[in-house]
Amino acid sequence: MTALTLEDARKGLASQPFSVLLGARVASFGNGAATLELDIRDDLLQQNGYLHGGVLAYAADNAITFAAGTTLGPDVLTGGFSINYLRPAQGIRLVAEAKVLHSGRRQATCRCDLYVIGEDGTTTLSAAAQGSVLTRNGPTR
Repeated sequence: MTALTLEDARKGLASQPFSVLLGARVASFGNGAATLELDIRDDLLQQNGYLHGGVLAYAADNAITFAAGTTLGPDVLTGGFSINYLRPAQGIRLVAEAKVLHSGRRQATCRCDLYVIGEDGTTTLSAAAQGSVLTRNGPTR
């Protein structure tokens, strides 16, 4: 398998219409980790003015899958994930930092921390997620 590059990851994200709609960007990619970012806009907020939990879940899901792609290759799908919302997300940018905890031949387990950057530059941990990613390539039973 040829190693994927940051440019490969950016092209992959750009091919996802929902990611384009949200304005997500791959900030870093490689060595068992990936970081996705998106600007927080009014149309992504819930009724109390916080970033909608679905946007946080999207970012966790994609960051986890991209991180796993650094070890499993490009043909991967999320097997499942869980997310814990720790505090309301308010700010100007969401940053989802994922890393591979363990990777086998067909599956990787990853963790993702989701931070919000405030207008004053402060960083606040808003959610944490963990998930598994499966490759569609490899041996079958």
